[in-house]
Amino acid sequence: MSENAQSGRRTPSIGLRPVKRFKRAAPATGGRKPRRPKRTGWRRLLPTWRMSLLGLATALLLGVGLFALGVALVKVPDAHAAATAQSNTWLYADGSVITRTGQTNRQNVSLDKVSPAAQHAALAAEDRNFYHEGAVNVQGLLRAAVNTAKGAGTQGGSTITQQYVKNTYLNQKQSVTRKVKELFIAIKVDATESKDDVLSGYLNTSYYGRGAYGIQAAAQAYFGVDASALNPAQGAYLATLLNAPSAYDVATATPAGKQNAVNRWNYVLDGMVKEGWLSAEERSAAAFPDVKDPQPNPGLSGQTGYLVNEATRYLTSNQIISETELAKGGYTIKLSIDQSRQQALQDSVQAQLHDTLNPDKRKKDAAAQAGAVSVDPKTGAVVALYGGVDYVKHYVDNATRRDYQAGSTFKAIALAAAFENEAKTQDGRTVTPSTVYDGTSGRKVRGGKGTPYAPPNEGDKSYGQISLQQATDWSVNSAFAQLAQDTGLQKVKDTGIALGLPGGTPGLDPVPSIPLGAATPSVLDMAGVYATLDNGGKQITPWLVQSVDREGEAVPLPAHKTTQAISADTANQVTSMLQGVVSDPGGTGWRAKALGRPVAGKTGTTDDQKSVWFVGYTPELVTSVALFGQDPGNGAQVSLSGVGGIDGAAGGQFPAQIWTSYMKAALKGQPVSTFQTPADGGDSSGATDLPTAPSTPSTTPSAGTGSNGGSTSSTAPTTPPNDGTGAGSGPSTPAGGPNSGGGVTSPPTAPPATQQPTTPPTTRPTGRPTGRPTPTTGPTTAPTTQPTTQPTGGSDALTGAGANAG
Repeated sequence: MSENAQSGRRTPSIGLRPVKRFKRAAPATGGRKPRRPKRTGWRRLLPTWRMSLLGLATALLLGVGLFALGVALVKVPDAHAAATAQSNTWLYADGSVITRTGQTNRQNVSLDKVSPAAQHAALAAEDRNFYHEGAVNVQGLLRAAVNTAKGAGTQGGSTITQQYVKNTYLNQKQSVTRKVKELFIAIKVDATESKDDVLSGYLNTSYYGRGAYGIQAAAQAYFGVDASALNPAQGAYLATLLNAPSAYDVATATPAGKQNAVNRWNYVLDGMVKEGWLSAEERSAAAFPDVKDPQPNPGLSGQTGYLVNEATRYLTSNQIISETELAKGGYTIKLSIDQSRQQALQDSVQAQLHDTLNPDKRKKDAAAQAGAVSVDPKTGAVVALYGGVDYVKHYVDNATRRDYQAGSTFKAIALAAAFENEAKTQDGRTVTPSTVYDGTSGRKVRGGKGTPYAPPNEGDKSYGQISLQQATDWSVNSAFAQLAQDTGLQKVKDTGIALGLPGGTPGLDPVPSIPLGAATPSVLDMAGVYATLDNGGKQITPWLVQSVDREGEAVPLPAHKTTQAISADTANQVTSMLQGVVSDPGGTGWRAKALGRPVAGKTGTTDDQKSVWFVGYTPELVTSVALFGQDPGNGAQVSLSGVGGIDGAAGGQFPAQIWTSYMKAALKGQPVSTFQTPADGGDSSGATDLPTAPSTPSTTPSAGTGSNGGSTSSTAPTTPPNDGTGAGSGPSTPAGGPNSGGGVTSPPTAPPATQQPTTPPTTRPTGRPTGRPTPTTGPTTAPTTQPTTQPTGGSDALTGAGANAG
């Protein structure tokens, strides 16, 4: 209480207390919503959904506006100026000119001058929705852009309008910038030109191969008719060529390329039926059309066409330059070809083969087709290539074709597979060069499944118990069939691929005949395989193009990858054994000894002597030579027996002589090098410690067949082939199994009968030699002319159903 001073009354005192803050009650339904609490921390940096939506809308409108502005402002280039082709310049490794190409065959026609069937075929192949879509296939464009950015290569999906723009106004370079330009120009063209005009322009600017630009030039080049007269089958074939002109040219393509062309042709016709442009009856009646042979191009005569064609294949298959872009020209392409070695290879084939042939007197001589490739084993560079007598006369490249069996040149792969995988015989002994095998002709292979494989040797000769080295020198089929089974057929195939054979090589299957060369690799493929052996087991795929530039700007080339395919010791061991093929006077490749340098190599001859081979190497250079029998009229494979007036044919004859002549010139003036010695010291066995005269060949199977022991036979083997011979069998033979038998330490080493020693040794060696001596009676020079009679030791002809020995 407090007193009032005036009244004296007491009044209650009032104390000031803090005001209590009350929370606002929640508003009733329909009232104002509470405020959203302010965002704190990192959340303040994020835009609200209103801001995001506004930004997205703004960006979309801006993008559409800029895109529309780009389309409005873009100028379509002068089509005629951009589509004018220039020449390409092809150079040797030293920079000297091989040739210039680029002559353009272009004939523009209006759409009414192109048959409806041909128009529909192009649409069925490239863009079936052309008349019902815009200029751009958005899905295809996005896919192509992503794949290009990833480096995944060229992808399909472009509309015909886009392809027309690319053909006419832009280069073929795959880049995001080019795709953007293509997009804008395509939209502008679609907005300013009719669909018929675009289709007409596309058909007139597309490249069909053979230098033909436009469907009118293509119709004349392939069928000799005008575009207006093309029927559905012909139109479908020309539409097929749009995808890959050279690869699908059935007049020059490989067997695989021809089949791919037929598959694509069927796809086009089926598409025409699906779209209602061709009746089912017309489709059933359609047959693959006859295609004219290419017309000679003087600038590609001789070996030039083969070199340009193989370099073009390398560039296009590796997606370095598209075929269409290359046809436009302006490129300078330097090859790895050494001009002097190229000339030496041509001269050697001419002197050792063609100068000895006379097709007018001996019709058989017209069947001989030679192919050869020379490779630097350290780099993989192809330094010389012989594709045939003349590109404008024989378009198929004998150096790269894959339709003739390799024969016993494949035995080198079987050896590598055995040593690399530490193969064991059926009685558990590790395979080495001195491992004894049964060389009885027709002997059943042991260890396999099903019907035993029993390949004959050449002439059905039996060799008794012989070392693996001896079997290599003389190319004994029965021993190698067993070796492959001991190793594992799949391992032999895998080793071949590791050494450099393409995985898709025709006939490269894990079957009992695989070591006898049932597969059909090219001469170039086999050069690459042997280069791997020569390079210490390091595999480099052979290459032909050294550099490319256009208008001073270098075109990037893929790196040449080096892979350790097999161990260096395995490669050196195989090389050591292959030296016996040449240094042993009874070896199938004895003629190559005339080179006067260390040589390793292997001969090969196939079924009915349809092909004969010699693939050999020195430490500096690998060269593969083959001779193919081909009917000049219908192209069928035929026997080479009788070519040059010789009864029979062998890899140790023409191919070995060509090889020796070329290698002498190619290595002239270079110091002599030696091969690396394998870990076991390089004892090749069999080719040393030998009698100087062979015994009389046996005509009946030797004793000891099927022996699994390691004992030494008491009888010597029969005469080895001494002219590059052997025998084998085909890929369809059933599997057999391995067997090793008793051995012999004294195989013959005599050269051909005319040079054999006249007296035999008085005693037989009793132990394994420690080195390979140089025979005093063996040939020291290669024959200067092709022999006119078959050496008495045999021919490496095949008597089985497939590839044979050599």
